[in-house]
Amino acid sequence: MTGQAEFLSALLDAECSAPDGVLGPSGRPAGKRFDVYRNNVVISLTEALETGFPVVRKLVGDAFFGAMAGVFLRAHPPSSPVLSRYGEALPGFLKSFPPAASLPYLPDVARLELALRHAYHAADPAPFDAEALSNLPPDELMSATLSLAPAVQVVASPWPIHGIWRANTDADAPPPGAGAQAALVTRPGFDPVATALDPAAAVFVEALLAGSGLGVAAETANEADPAFDLSQILGLLLAQRAITAVKERPTL
Repeated sequence: MTGQAEFLSALLDAECSAPDGVLGPSGRPAGKRFDVYRNNVVISLTEALETGFPVVRKLVGDAFFGAMAGVFLRAHPPSSPVLSRYGEALPGFLKSFPPAASLPYLPDVARLELALRHAYHAADPAPFDAEALSNLPPDELMSATLSLAPAVQVVASPWPIHGIWRANTDADAPPPGAGAQAALVTRPGFDPVATALDPAAAVFVEALLAGSGLGVAAETANEADPAFDLSQILGLLLAQRAITAVKERPTL
C-alpha cells in the first residue's frame, strides 16, 4: 500500500514514477494517467504562486519563476486545500535560494505581497468614530491604547520595497529610490493598500501592533527619529480606516 508521504513525493517530482499500488481502470500501473494528474497539480500550484506573487514573477521573469516554483513546491507541498493560501513559505525560501542571490530584495518584496494577500482575506474593520481621538485630553490620549484593524501590517526592509513594488504595479510610478523602506498595509475598502512609511512611522505602528500605548509608541518612534510626526501618522491611520478603537487607561 502506498503511503501518503510517498504518494505526495511522487506527485510533485517528475523524476519519480507512479507509486506502487496506483493503478488504472484496467488494474495496470497508472503511469501515463499519473503523469497527467501530476502535471495538472504542478500547473495549479504554480498558477497559485503566480497569482499570489505577481511582482516577484515580474522581477525574475516567467522562465525563472516557473523553475523556482518547481523547486519550491517540492520543498513546500501545500498543507491546505485552499490554493489562495499557498506560498506562505516563499519569502523564507527565497532567502536561501542561491539563484535569487543577485536580487537580495526579492524575499522582502515577497513578504509585502504576502501581507497584501493576508489583508485581502482579513476580517472587516469595526466602525470607528475619529472624534473619539480628538475628544480626549492630551494626557489621556497619550496614555490610551489604539486597536488596529485585522488587515494592518508593517513590512520593513533594508531595501526600498514599496518603491520596487509600486514601480512594478503602477505604470505611472517613479523609479524606486535607495535605502531602507517600510510599507504600511491596510484595507480601507474592498482591496488592500500599501503605503510607504518612513522608519520612525514604521516603528510607531509596529509598537501599536505589539500592544504599546500611544505615548510609549510615540516615544519609541521619537528615539528612532526626533523629527517623527505623530499627527501625520495618526492622520494616515484614520484615513486608511486602520484604527478600530481607543482604549483609555483606567483611572486609579
